[in-house]
Order: sequence, then structure tokens, then C-alpha cells
Amino acid sequence: MNTPITLLLDLDGTLLDTNVETLIPVYFQKLAARLSAHVPTETLLKHLMFGTRAMMANEDPRFTLNEVFDKHFYPQLGVTRAEIHNEIESFYDNIFPSLREIAKPIPGVVEFIEWAFATGHRVAIATNPLFPRKAIEHRLRWAGLPPETYPFHLISSYEQFHFVKPHPAYFAETLGRLGWPDGPVVMIGNDVEQDLIPAAALGLATYHALDTSSKNGFTVTGHGLISDLRAFLESTPPDSLIPAYTSPASILAQLRSTPAVLAGLLDSLPVSAWTHRPAGDEWSITEILCHMRDVEREVDQPRIDLILSQEESFIPGQNPDTWAAERNYNAQNGEQALRDFTVARLETLEKLAGLPPARWSRKTRHAIFGPTALQELLSFNAEHDRLHIQQLTAVLNPG
Repeated sequence: MNTPITLLLDLDGTLLDTNVETLIPVYFQKLAARLSAHVPTETLLKHLMFGTRAMMANEDPRFTLNEVFDKHFYPQLGVTRAEIHNEIESFYDNIFPSLREIAKPIPGVVEFIEWAFATGHRVAIATNPLFPRKAIEHRLRWAGLPPETYPFHLISSYEQFHFVKPHPAYFAETLGRLGWPDGPVVMIGNDVEQDLIPAAALGLATYHALDTSSKNGFTVTGHGLISDLRAFLESTPPDSLIPAYTSPASILAQLRSTPAVLAGLLDSLPVSAWTHRPAGDEWSITEILCHMRDVEREVDQPRIDLILSQEESFIPGQNPDTWAAERNYNAQNGEQALRDFTVARLETLEKLAGLPPARWSRKTRHAIFGPTALQELLSFNAEHDRLHIQQLTAVLNPG
């Protein structure tokens, strides 16, 4: 039986032959022409770039890329989003498809995707989420992969995502939105700097598509055409594709992505679902969030402070699993717990910002784990996030 593999597939240049440097200027010019009755073309183009740069710089898990873009775009135009919303929707429905002439399908892509689904692999479109969902779906159709036909497990877009490539947190958010699947994971992309180096920083195996050369001394796990990818996956031991989430860069990316993942998974959740327990001894979503909030505040942050302030510190054991009942978590407000957890997590990330390697390796002794170091304890924190996101995903998708 084949081992299911999580396949993260870039779109432009990987599944679709697209010259992004040509596509973007034409895209922006056509959008500007469509909106010229409301906003002068030069003004619109200027602030399209301004909003795009703001998305590229975002590291705040509290705001989707859509929200970041809007904040930096509409106030400069003198019009509201509502005033031009219908025009923008019409543009993506009727004009954006004309850009198809700039792109062309890549041989072997459809055959590979059909094989991947038939084999039981998990297929996600890990495209840089600088575009609205409609624009991404059009480009998938140009590639011969209409989303109406192919049930992709995830398509990253600016409406739902909080980070972009090449931030490693983008790849952590992608896997988090998939429920942090166990087993092998491979990032497949054509751009070493945007797709492969940051994916490897998270700890993922990488496949360099459409180009067999390496850049900047980076060594990929595999390379070749998309038509070669099936053979690579079939001939590579699955255990060699298991992620390693333990480096400082990986840990920080995971910790930063968790509030964003939780917000995305819980968006528009019905009120009744927050406190529903799948079974008598299983936690509800509210209980999971309260637990994560209190562990962040009362366990993880004090540990970090102690290790950073003292050489050879000692950390006593704690059992926060009993707090759900003791503190009556299920009677609390789950949405507020998520907001409070996010604030606490940002405080944690501030404590860790710019730590030199010597601090990451600072020794401590834990009452349960024994001799350890800050990096190992923080890797446990990241694993704790992953486990609870898996738990929450199971609550949201029973069976």
C-alpha cells in the first residue's frame, strides 16, 4: 500500500507556464483601465503596488493578506471598497480570463495530478497568496486543472492566508490549514528562493521542478520535470520525506503561524460548535483554545524567561491538562480565548526575536525531561501547537 504524501504544489512556473513578470503589469493595467472611471490610472497603479508590498512584508498573524491590502489600498484612493466592489468582481469574472494568452499548460501536469489523486496523496496548491481566489482558480483552469473537477485539499489565496512566500511561516500556515498532516511532505516548485529555500527552512523535502540546477549552494531533495515527479515519489523512501520541524527558523515559523491557522480554521464557526464535545472525555474547541492560552501564559512564557535569565536553571513539572475541568473552560468565551492566546503568542515571539545561537542552546534541567536546552523546549512548544491543531481539525471534521 502506498504511503500518502502531502504534496505542496506551486502554481506559476510549476503547474502553469507563466511569465509572472509579464503577467503582473498586464494584469494591473487591465484592472486600472476597468476602474478608471473611479480612480485615475496612475493613482491606482501606485497604490496597487503599495498594497502588494504591504502584503509581502506582513508578519502579523492577526490580519489576513486581504485585510492588509485593503488597509493600505483603499484609504489612498478616495473611494471605499463597497463603491468599486462590483466593478472588481466583474473584472475577475470577465476580463482577467483574457490574460490566458500570456500562459500555457505544461506537459505532464494533468497526468501527474490525476495520478496523485488516484494514489491517495494529499494535493494542495501552494501558490503565493497575493491574488484573490478567483484569479487563482482561473489560472488553475488555464493549467488544465479546473477546481470544479479536481478536489484540491487547499488552495492558498489572499482572502484566507496571512503570510506570503518566501516567509517560512507561509509554509507552516499551509500545513496548519491542512491540519498538520502526519507523514511525508514535499514542496514542489520552480523557484529556489521563493519555493524551496523557505520550505526547507521549515524542515520540508523539496523538489525543483522544470530546472535541474541549484542556486546559492542550495541542495534540493529531487529535481526534474513535472513528468518526472511520479517516478521520483515512487522511488524515494517515504521516511526520507518526513519533515524535521526542530530548527530555530522552523520553530519560529510554526509559532508565528499558529494564531493565523486557528483564526482561519475557525472563521464563521457557528456559536453552538464552540462548546460541542465530540465525546464525553474529549475537549471542545473552546477548551482547546483556553488550554493553549493558559499554557502559553503560565507555562511556556515563564520557562522562556527563566532560561534566558539564568544559567543552568531548573524547571518544575506542571500538569495543565487538569485545568480544563478545574477552571471550567467550556463555560468561557472561545473567541476571546483565541484573541488572548494570539496576544500572548505575539509576546512570546517578541521574547525570541533576534536571539543569538548561544541563547537557543542555553542549558536547563526539566523535572520530567531532564537535561535539555531552550531550543528543544521550544520544539516541544511547536509540537504542542501541531497536536492541538490536529485535535481541533478532528473536532471540525469528525469521521
